[in-house]
Amino acid sequence: MTRQELLALVALGLFGAACGSDPGFEGAKAPRIEAKRNADGTIDDRSMCDWKGREDREASETAGPGAIQPNVRRVFQIVGTGEDRHKALVCREIDTNFDGVKDVVRRYNEKGESLHEEADSNYDGRIDTWITFATGRLAEVRIDSDRDGNPDEWKYYSGGKLARIKRDTNRDGKPDVWEIYRMGRLERMGVDLDGDERVDRWDHDNELRRRVEDAERKKEEEAAAEAAKKAAEDQAAADEANEAVNSGGSAEPPKE
Repeated sequence: MTRQELLALVALGLFGAACGSDPGFEGAKAPRIEAKRNADGTIDDRSMCDWKGREDREASETAGPGAIQPNVRRVFQIVGTGEDRHKALVCREIDTNFDGVKDVVRRYNEKGESLHEEADSNYDGRIDTWITFATGRLAEVRIDSDRDGNPDEWKYYSGGKLARIKRDTNRDGKPDVWEIYRMGRLERMGVDLDGDERVDRWDHDNELRRRVEDAERKKEEEAAAEAAKKAAEDQAAADEANEAVNSGGSAEPPKE
């Protein structure tokens, strides 16, 4: 497989994933759900935060950018007593398309760091995106692009940057394509041809590999040149010191 074919295949896969996870694309065609009213006349916005009927939690409503009515809810945990009493954010949910139903929820730990996020990205009433954070940084994203309730794409991040992707392209519940990323770009892609969940063929981006190897070789050459320069400077200093000692030792002592 040539580099052009590899990149074209990856672009096609990314385009398909975008169609399934970008609310601005697929969401425009996806079926909408209607917000229902409760018996008391209030709207059931399908809250995903645990706060109703709890004395240890407090919720606040705000209107985000572009919203006329409040569409953002933050839920706080009441912690401590007396002077130590304070509120800690534990959950936030948003109605991103202003239809009255919450479609994104994120939960936090006691430090205020993000833990998990769930989203209905195509607004059909079902969660299709699951995000996991590690120490507050993006770690994993699972996406259900065919609306069967199960993820068929898994993205893994290292240091907040995309490191690898697994895809289930034949919809059998098992990954059959693996993508490895480096420096933010696809380095190689593995394909399972016989359905045993093992890579049968690796396709490489040879141009990226060459650039990475050239960069590493350049760093090694620069480090070697710097080491040689330092060694030469140290040797010159040592020679100068020896010359000064020898010159001083050969001089006749002063007469009294």
